[in-house]
Amino acid sequence: HAVLIPGYWLGAWAWEDVEPGLRAAGVVSHAVTLPGLDGAETSGISLGDHADAVAAVVDALAGDVVVVAHSGGGAVAQMVVDRNPGRVRRAIYVDGGPLRDGVALFPEATADLELPSWEELAARGSSLEGIESNELERFRRLARAHPVGVVSAPVVVANEERLTVPTSVICTSLPSTVLTEMIANDEMPSELLELDDVRYVDLPTGHWPMLSRPADLAAVLRSEIGVDASGAA
Repeated sequence: HAVLIPGYWLGAWAWEDVEPGLRAAGVVSHAVTLPGLDGAETSGISLGDHADAVAAVVDALAGDVVVVAHSGGGAVAQMVVDRNPGRVRRAIYVDGGPLRDGVALFPEATADLELPSWEELAARGSSLEGIESNELERFRRLARAHPVGVVSAPVVVANEERLTVPTSVICTSLPSTVLTEMIANDEMPSELLELDDVRYVDLPTGHWPMLSRPADLAAVLRSEIGVDASGAA
């Protein structure tokens, strides 16, 4: 089983072009739309609620579970792993990673975070490279504001066993060498360098590889999960 967690503003729809490549290899995918990203009321929704929603999916599955998270969804995956590290066979972060305990991505936010303009995203370093214009239109149409109670909340982790869970990082908008150097220089508040078992894979494209290179992303995910295109382990 692969539980697919979208990043900010996205729903399960973001993984639609990746899932066929997983299912063809025998991986049962479970793309999640997190609370408040489904058009429902966002008031009162917290980062803990997002972790609860994903943990409920994981707990309901029998057999091996891999958790895959894109960008800001990494905080959710990290908290799920922290709650029950023995339940997750591998955590895979797509252009993101686990934060340090107590870190919030937008601590000063006072309102739901709307999808910025493409120009603003590019200025922040969130590259749109490789996304066709029709996909950009779809992205803008389906995007939902991310709940303020999620974006402003700090990650809360305490279980040291989380550091032993095998982890993969798929680097798309930054090469892995640059990412690890930034973490080592305290330019990025990530605990990746503290994990016992981490693999880095470079997949050069923009920040949203599920939209720009979905088939290639599926191939990398298959490799990191440990199956080939035929489904053989």
